[in-house]
Amino acid sequence: MSPQASFYRPAWLMFICALLAALALPHAAHASEVENTRRLAAQGDVGAQFNLGVMYFNGRGVPQSHANAVRWFRAAAEQGDADAQTNLGFMYTNGLGVPQNDANAVRWFRAAAEQGIALAQTNLGIMYEHGRGVPQNHANAVHWYYRAAAEQGHAGAQLNLGNLYESGRGVPQNHANAVRWYRAAAEQGLAGAQFNLGNMYADGRGVTQHHARALRWYRAAAAQGNAGAQFNLGVMYFNGRGVPQSHANAVRWYRAAAEQGDADAQTNLGFIYTNGLGVPQNDANAVRWYRAAAVQGNARAQNNLGLMYFNGYGVARNLVNAHMWTNLSAAQGDSIAAEWREQIARQMSPAQLAQAQRRASACLTANYRNC
Repeated sequence: MSPQASFYRPAWLMFICALLAALALPHAAHASEVENTRRLAAQGDVGAQFNLGVMYFNGRGVPQSHANAVRWFRAAAEQGDADAQTNLGFMYTNGLGVPQNDANAVRWFRAAAEQGIALAQTNLGIMYEHGRGVPQNHANAVHWYYRAAAEQGHAGAQLNLGNLYESGRGVPQNHANAVRWYRAAAEQGLAGAQFNLGNMYADGRGVTQHHARALRWYRAAAAQGNAGAQFNLGVMYFNGRGVPQSHANAVRWYRAAAEQGDADAQTNLGFIYTNGLGVPQNDANAVRWYRAAAVQGNARAQNNLGLMYFNGYGVARNLVNAHMWTNLSAAQGDSIAAEWREQIARQMSPAQLAQAQRRASACLTANYRNC
């Protein structure tokens, strides 16, 4: 009796650019250079204040100190230096050297954004999109993303603007416009945009469906380590979409995503080992991957792991564990798991059933830790 097959083409996920600021990296600093920078900064030289902040942030020529980095970024920011304002916003966003404070981050991002700094405009858009430090306002997010994306070609803003057009937040939903902005960012090499553009081609949204083009963009993103693209490449190789069917190549890409912690890839890799598709059949490896996904809350993996325990495949047969995992899966709405749970329960003593239910409850309370 095999565990439940777990292959499917999932909803195509979108990534939002999360990088809030980039700090310039100075060259290795000699003691004389540090002292000269420090002297000029103390005299009010804006460039020196900014550079000293960067040195403290990175620990180049001075002991690393976020508090001192904030001190010098603030000195330059208060003189109107837009790069310092952007970095000060980053420090407030992440609570580095100062208490975390989104409202203060917004203040400094806005100051730099109004001076035309694309990264600050993108960051301010992110704050509006997610309601951090300001009331959530997708129209304002669109405004700032558009300024950075269209006027300055900022790839992160282009990606985020594509996300808003795809979902219809802050603008009327328009897949063609989503494709336009994803493409602009993808051609700049942004992996999240390449992944999203692959999704649009795979589903035929905003463009004519074209699996080969989807594969092209998935490959580009996968080569940069994008787990979603790696997973989708595995799906396409497994099903022969746009490429000759190849279980071996499916395994390659599922493994790449699984090793990054992608629960769907781990589940599918477990299924592949269960059935010996592209790899030698190995129940112990199947159990390993099902467990990795199950403790992340993946319902299909939980059911499959329960069935491995029920049948004694790759692990010693254990009805308590079998019931616990199928019960956890069923609690998430998996109807097949609910049927297996009832079948397993019929073979258990009342004491075993009570134990399995207690363990499932404890596992769920602990968010699947120590299950």
